[in-house]
Amino acid sequence: MARKLIVKRSKKAGADPGTLIHIGRPSDLSPTIRVIRYDRDGLSDQCIDDPAQYVAAPCADQVTWWHVDGVHRPDLVEALGQKLQLHPLVMEDILNTDQRPKVEDYEGYLYIVFRMLRYDPDSQQTDSEQLSLVLSQQFVLSMQEYPGSVFDGVRKRLINVHKQRLMRTDALVYALIDAAVDHYFVALEQIGDQIEHLEDELLARPTPATLSRIHHFKREMLMLRKSVWPLREVLGRLWRDENPLISAETRLFLRDVFDHSVHIMDTIDTLRELLASMLDIYQSSVSIHLNEVMKMLTLIATLFMPLTFIAGVYGMNFAFMPELSWPWAYPAVLVLMLAIALGLVAFFWKRHWL
Repeated sequence: MARKLIVKRSKKAGADPGTLIHIGRPSDLSPTIRVIRYDRDGLSDQCIDDPAQYVAAPCADQVTWWHVDGVHRPDLVEALGQKLQLHPLVMEDILNTDQRPKVEDYEGYLYIVFRMLRYDPDSQQTDSEQLSLVLSQQFVLSMQEYPGSVFDGVRKRLINVHKQRLMRTDALVYALIDAAVDHYFVALEQIGDQIEHLEDELLARPTPATLSRIHHFKREMLMLRKSVWPLREVLGRLWRDENPLISAETRLFLRDVFDHSVHIMDTIDTLRELLASMLDIYQSSVSIHLNEVMKMLTLIATLFMPLTFIAGVYGMNFAFMPELSWPWAYPAVLVLMLAIALGLVAFFWKRHWL
């Protein structure tokens, strides 16, 4: 069953702006909140159930990273938004998990949202989930729909000594965006390998299942393009527009991520064109195969036409047919029919029709 590319929003129709209603796939998993606070001297990492449980004195030299896995509970998002003093529209966008990638400037912080991708080789499907980021001078908030290992590398860099560059909140946001965008390359590499195998299968022996897989990957590319195309606008705005929350040094690194997004978009367009050409090749292969079958049937029919004529002539019920009384009439007719058949086969072979 094909996945829906459009999420239904009918249950929010007519609601006031800022109404907290979860739009997206339901989940039975319990949301988790992880708070990482670090400075040059150390790091604290703890998991909490309620945002109100976390109480820490503000410190200008420390960075606080709030990370949430699971956004399907409006009460939790509301509590976290009140804790961090987020606008109701931001909380609404976090719960609405089919947002178009964008960046919005609020008083004192930036809200960034885009898609994260993971490819499952077993089901040959790309899983897309929304990632929401809030950047302020005091903290960074990241919220994703499901638990994952995308940011494990960032956490390891914080735990190890290589965290000098992540001592600012904008640098941490860059690291999170870079980690998510890098997984686009991983997904595209896996999809590209599948498409190469599909191309080999198409050239060797196409079947109706091959056509079904081509259409499947065309839908995957459509979903990827829908995620990456607006992401370029988000990254372009982050590194081009001057903002007090993003330093000039971080904008240079964001420009590098923007280049990665352009590369990803070019790869997606290349794979889409390849799939379109593969569809044409499949149709041509089916037509060629059908023509070969029709050619063989025509040759067989042509081969038997004179033989059928001879058999039809001597099958007529006339009393006076001189050949019927000849002693060698039956074997002579068989030899004649064999000679005609061999002659036609030799003629077809000479014309390269066989």
